[in-house]
Amino acid sequence: MGNKTIDTKQGHWILAKMGKKVLRPGGKELTQKLIQNLKISLEDDIVEFAPGLGFTASIALQSNPKTYTGIELNEEAASILRKTINGKDRQIIIGNAAESTLNNNSYSKVYGEAMLTMQADHRKFEIIKEAHRILKTGGLYGIHELGLQPNDISEEKKAEIQRALAQVIKVNARPLTISEWSNLLEKEGFKVIKTETNPMHLLEPKRMIDDEGFFRTLKIAFNILTHPKERKRILAMRKVFRKYQSHLNAISIVAEKK
Repeated sequence: MGNKTIDTKQGHWILAKMGKKVLRPGGKELTQKLIQNLKISLEDDIVEFAPGLGFTASIALQSNPKTYTGIELNEEAASILRKTINGKDRQIIIGNAAESTLNNNSYSKVYGEAMLTMQADHRKFEIIKEAHRILKTGGLYGIHELGLQPNDISEEKKAEIQRALAQVIKVNARPLTISEWSNLLEKEGFKVIKTETNPMHLLEPKRMIDDEGFFRTLKIAFNILTHPKERKRILAMRKVFRKYQSHLNAISIVAEKK
């Protein structure tokens, strides 16, 4: 599922070290759509799997849900989160998203981003099953993940892309097509109610400015320029993203527990 301490070799942590705050494949825009589609209200008890540095939590908490619980395996990230996500009925629990220890049928909204992609298929099922277990009937589960297109992409091309991603981001990324993501959810008892997509432009200048703002983008660019080792890794990541841009996208799905 992850490491107790931050693995600085992984691509997303290298980007975070350079100052990047938005680390989701579909950018801030798709994260905002995910939260909007979850329709979080004052009455909701919400759970976030793997909140990371808390970017999405800060958006979700603007809706003032009744309670917020983050399940974060990484102890270092959790300690950072607790400084920003605090207050009444807000908590960060050190734990595994597949075994959250939370009560059955107790939460109205659960979501996670850019985490299922990093899991083998059987682990994807375990995490989705856990979301289903802790949600109330009629509760919503939202995901924002790296996707593949088109739906009939060949197994050979899929394997090629997965190998290339694993080599550059140092995580065994296994993105799926929109139909495959939907099927995973439906097999575990969910009904897909809303789907959104965005291009996978995580490291493109326009997306960087949209996500981070002009001045932070300049700061990130300066940091990359002045850190040769990290620059080499980031340029390698961008090269792979661009090479497979016709087959990569970002997918957000909101599904209801039947």
